Amino acid sequence: MGNTASLRKVLKPVHIWAIAVGLVISGEYFGWNYGWGAAGTVGFLIAALVVTVMYICFIFSFTELTTAIPDAGGPFAYAYKALGPWGGLIAGYASVIEFLFAAPAIAFALGSYIHFLYPSVPVIYTAIGSYFLFTGLNLLGIKESAFFTLIVTLLAVTELLVYLGIVAPAFSVTNFMNNAFPLKWSGLFAALPFAIWLYVCIEGVAMVAEEVRDIKKDIPRGYISGILTLLILALAVMICTGGITDWRLLANIDYPLPESIGIVLGKENSITRLFAGIGLFGLIASFHSIIISYSRQLFALGRSNYLPGILSQVNSRFQTPHWALLAGGAAGILALLLLDTSKLVVISTMGAVVMYIISMISLFVLRKKAPELERPFKAPFYPWMPLIALLLSVLACVTIIVFYPWLSLLFFIGLALIGIIFYIGRHRPIPVS
Repeated sequence: MGNTASLRKVLKPVHIWAIAVGLVISGEYFGWNYGWGAAGTVGFLIAALVVTVMYICFIFSFTELTTAIPDAGGPFAYAYKALGPWGGLIAGYASVIEFLFAAPAIAFALGSYIHFLYPSVPVIYTAIGSYFLFTGLNLLGIKESAFFTLIVTLLAVTELLVYLGIVAPAFSVTNFMNNAFPLKWSGLFAALPFAIWLYVCIEGVAMVAEEVRDIKKDIPRGYISGILTLLILALAVMICTGGITDWRLLANIDYPLPESIGIVLGKENSITRLFAGIGLFGLIASFHSIIISYSRQLFALGRSNYLPGILSQVNSRFQTPHWALLAGGAAGILALLLLDTSKLVVISTMGAVVMYIISMISLFVLRKKAPELERPFKAPFYPWMPLIALLLSVLACVTIIVFYPWLSLLFFIGLALIGIIFYIGRHRPIPVS
């Protein structure tokens, strides 16, 4: 049985931190290393620092929107209020693409880690099985899901600190500086999507805003502590890993961290195998948290009449959007069967940067259009912080279009189709409060 009852307000600051870090932490475990192939170690470090500035400016600005409009639709709700139905459509589509394509990329990595431990187990079997397992867990309720996220996120952070302790003594400047720059400076731009992968999806916290106990205090605390945690871990992992061996051996695999420990300690070392096993915690934390976020986005779009209303139904027992969870899982499994990890990363980051652009435009518009709107947290150094976030997001978007034209075309074809359906169907969205 389902209904459109409200979601439960049970989340505290520690849950927000855990969801923020959990959403992203798999980005420290895999995916970013593909950027080495485009830009080299130092080139990719430069790209990552630029992206880090973008995310710091974005999160401090985005928090204003999240606390002012605490809606499960997140960016969709902000854009709708600022730019109307079409703005909401673009933001909602971009957010859904970001999260729905990030999840199968992580599922592939989960499969690769299991395959590293047990070569007889095919990657795709584990990836598909992960959807069934964690979609089922998310059906049980947000409080239970958030507690699980907190535990696996703490384990994942601890594991990264242990990893750094193991590989840091083997760091060599000579290794890190070997072929450290791209053959062409354009490689710095080609690496941007993989630098974005280090932080992508952190804004998914906005999708659980309706389930936070004290929005005014808890959202800013969770967001800001989350981005600072990720900043330190991302740079430390990237730099230490790049100096233990010829980094080109690690640039095109989905399990760079266990492979790195295998290089330092030996692949048959018991610690290497143990790390590969517990390395699943980081991937599980992100996968589980992303399922929470995309289900709430689909729920909000269904509730606002952009998607079929059935997606807005809430299970009467667990108060979770069960149809949104199942629909997102089905879409993710389909993506697993059609695309590889690097393509999933690029499409996900394209969705992210388009959503960042719309969100920052919405922030500027709402400052003028709705000055009376209660803003428990205001973007510091306005208008400079949101302006920097906007300009760097535009740069990233243009870069992805130039270097990955076919994947970008796929993204925009999808947006056009959704727009046509929206127009022909004469949908009448339900206004966001």
